[in-house]
Amino acid sequence: MRPVGILVAGEPVPLTRQLRGGFAEIIRATTGAAWPGEWRELDGVAGELPEPRELAGVVASGSPASLTAPEPWMLRIAEWLRGVVQAETPVLGICFGHQLLSGALGGRVEANPNGREIGTVELLPVEFDPIIEASAPPLLVNMTHVDSVTRIPAGARVLARTALEPHAALRLAERAWGVQFHPEVDDVIMRHYLEARRVELTQEGFDPDRLISEVRPARAGAGVLAAFARQVQRFEPGAHR
Repeated sequence: MRPVGILVAGEPVPLTRQLRGGFAEIIRATTGAAWPGEWRELDGVAGELPEPRELAGVVASGSPASLTAPEPWMLRIAEWLRGVVQAETPVLGICFGHQLLSGALGGRVEANPNGREIGTVELLPVEFDPIIEASAPPLLVNMTHVDSVTRIPAGARVLARTALEPHAALRLAERAWGVQFHPEVDDVIMRHYLEARRVELTQEGFDPDRLISEVRPARAGAGVLAAFARQVQRFEPGAHR
């Protein structure tokens, strides 16, 4: 089997990086045995990117960067992601990766008009899709974002929303998905983010201690990576099914 590429566009907060590794390590750990093949870490900021057909699938990571202030590397990997979709290589964008992929396909990314969304929140399904595994409600996901996809690309479908994010999960093409939440962020990592953002949250009128007390593992969110891995195997010749 060809490997699944993890397009790394940034790093998590320092404590997470110290204790759990970068986004690539956390994504691999969360996916677990659902992907039986190899992984290939791709440096989205400074590295060379392979021909999309060399990969069985792509996961585009989150990042502290913002597409409201685009830099040349963002434009470069957006163009590459367009090629991934055109090659029909399955792709999943996470948070910044979701915004990058949506923007690459013609969507608009701006500051979320509803403000910052952070912590464990309920995901509200809009349309059935195998990437989101339904279980007994509430479906919980872990969020941390300021920007949003405010206009979805032509032909995209909304799969789920939250109270503050109308485009929490999108089906962008036949083999392309984006989620604004972080499937790889469990309750421990979510607390790392809330502590790291404590000053900003307090200044913006949030109660960090309340948000920390409400954090949950968010298994519905974590299941997205395993579900994506199963979709990759559907399209990968020779994959174990």
